[in-house]
Formats: sequence, structure tokens, C-alpha cells
Amino acid sequence: MHHPGRRRSTRTMQFVCRVGTPEGRVLEEIHQARNEASLRRELERVGYHIFQVRRRGRLILGRSGALETTSRKVHVQSLLIYNKELAALLRAGLPLLQSLDLLLERQKDGVFRTSLTETRDAVEAGESLSAAVAAQGDIYPALYAPTLAAGERSGDLADVLDRFVRYQRLVLEARKRIVSALVYPAVLFGLSLLLVGVMLLFVVPGFEAFFGDLGSELPLITRVVMAISHGLTAYWAWWLGAIVVLVLATLRAVGTVRGASWIDRLKLRIPFLGPALHKFGLGEFCRSLSTLLAGGTPLVGAIDLASGAVGNAHLRQLMRPIAGQVSEGTSFHETLERTATFPDLAIDMVKVGEATGALATMLATVSDFLDEEVETALQRILSLIEPLMLVIMGVVVGTLLISVYLPLSTALGTVS
Repeated sequence: MHHPGRRRSTRTMQFVCRVGTPEGRVLEEIHQARNEASLRRELERVGYHIFQVRRRGRLILGRSGALETTSRKVHVQSLLIYNKELAALLRAGLPLLQSLDLLLERQKDGVFRTSLTETRDAVEAGESLSAAVAAQGDIYPALYAPTLAAGERSGDLADVLDRFVRYQRLVLEARKRIVSALVYPAVLFGLSLLLVGVMLLFVVPGFEAFFGDLGSELPLITRVVMAISHGLTAYWAWWLGAIVVLVLATLRAVGTVRGASWIDRLKLRIPFLGPALHKFGLGEFCRSLSTLLAGGTPLVGAIDLASGAVGNAHLRQLMRPIAGQVSEGTSFHETLERTATFPDLAIDMVKVGEATGALATMLATVSDFLDEEVETALQRILSLIEPLMLVIMGVVVGTLLISVYLPLSTALGTVS
């Protein structure tokens, strides 16, 4: 409800639009408008076919008169609790608007509360819940608004919300397993670098003057280690600057479509870990598609949305053409085979699902199978990486110790 005394901010919004031109090209562009409805009217007026419109961020006219961009995200755990409670209220027979009012009163997260206020006002003005959520842009997961739309079409929004909650929990559990599996190797690698850095920056330079007083020629291994230590201590500012530039360049590259795809392609080529990340991305696609199909979303639209929900940018680009090929009449399992990214077992199960009309069930089975493969691969990696890291750490530290003590033993042998 609009309060007369409340002052509204002057603002426009940024929308990321996937549109088809009259010439047959598909473009992804960023447009500014006051709301999604006016932007859609403008795009249709110039002859574009609209595939997807999602809000990217918000431009607010600040006190200084400059446009300020805000970036918002709803925490996944808060979203899960909200959807579980909303499903329970709807199942109890409460109207949607009253349910939103109750949940809004209890919401403490600032970002989520602002979004729920706008969503509630849009629903009161006559918009559907899915349209109101879609107008919020990328504040929510990509599959959330289409899932709500499928529930509204089927008339069973509560069950669709429960299905979305189960989907999000499965995805979160899979990601937590990967992160927890990589924490130990990352900590071990970081401690190894710290130990080597301390020896090169502080321990080895302390012996440099002592070795100079010996007057004898130092062994090759000692000269190499001393040169590396000298290069680090004398040019530490340059090394630090290079690291900062590298980090900033990587962050900038991740922000572009081409850069993110290139970096994610490198991730897939990491020995041992790359295949596990590849299967995890395929599992994301299959689980997302299964959830959308089970909720009543048409196959072509569900494929396009599930492709966009894949975390790896390189895999996401490989899957983008699938929806277009299926819309042209190619069977789904044949398009998966053309991508050369899915295992044969997954393709065979999808083929059976298409033939039997149980594609959503088969895709859920494929995602479970891929999750098990990822977990097995991670356990294998952990069993290999711990002794490997210890061996590498022992070799590096042993080399540094030998480079320091070899001249001492040589000098003592000469004296005796």
C-alpha cells in the first residue's frame, strides 16, 4: 500500500535482456527503464522478440545527483526458510497477499525485506507472484521465478515451493561437499607457501653474510637458493604489485562473459579436479531441468533456464544451443550427444526418459548418479593429494636446508 507521506526515490533499473532481432540474431543487451513492463513495450515496439528480461541492479539518484548502482542478493538460507513458511501458509488456506504480509512482518534481513515489500506491493497491484519476483532481477536464483510461474499455471503453488526447497537443499549440499573437500588441500598448500616464504625471506638471508666470510665457492644449489632469496627480498614491492595486478586482472576477467568462460575452461582442465567440476556442472543442469519439468515448465523453456543456472560459464555456453536445437525438432538426447560433454550413461537414461514420458524422473536419477561420481572423485583426490603435498613440501624444505648446511659441512671438512 502506498502511503502519501512516504517519499519515493527517483530511480531507474538496469535489465539484462535476451532478445531476437528481426534479422534472426539473438542478442543479450543491457537496457535502462523505470520498470520491466515499460521496457517490454519498448522492445516489442522496435520489433524485438523477447526471450528473457531480468533485472541486473538498480540505479538510484543519490543526494549528490549522481546515479549510484546497488547490487543485492538474497541469502539462500533465508530464501529456503521463506519458501517453506510460504508453502505452509498457502497450504493452510491463507490468501497469497495475507501470507506475504505475515512473512514480511517477521523478515529481518534488510535486502530481503526491501525485496518482499516491492513484491508484496506488485502483487497487491494485480501482478502475479512470479512476475513480481522476476522484476527483482538476479537478486534471486535464476530458477525461482520460472518455478513460481509453473506453480501458478498448475494451481498448486505450495507443492512447487516445496519442490524448489528440496532442489535448493540438494544443490547446497553438493556445493558444501566440494568446498569442504577442497579446504584441507588449500590450507596445506597455503601453509607450505608460508613456510617456504619465511625461509627464503628471513632464514636464508641471515646466512648470506656468513657464507661470504667463508671465502670458498658455494655449491650450485646454494647459489640458486641465494639468488631466489635475493630476488624476493630486493624486489618485494615489484612482486607484491605484480600479485595485486594479477588478482585485479583476474577479477576483471571474471566479470566479462569471455573471461569467465576462459577461466572456467581452465578449471575443467585441472588434473583430477577438473573432471569432478565437469560432472558437478552437468549435475546442476540435470537437477535444475528435472525440477522445472516436474513443475510443468515446457521442455524448450526449461532447457534454456536450466542452462543459465549452470555455475561454470564454459559449460553454460556449450549448453546454450540445446534449447534452439530441440525447438527445431531434434530429440533432446541427440542434442546432448552433440555437445560431447555428457557421459554415455546419462544420454541413454535421457533417451529412455523421453521414450517413456518420465524425463523429469530420469534427469533426477542422472543428477544423483553424477553427484555420487563427484563425491567418489573428491574422496580419491583427497586420498592422493595429502601424501603428494607432504612429499612436495618435504622436497622443497629439504632442498632449502641442504642449500644452507652444505656449505657449512664443506667448510668444516676443509678446516679439519
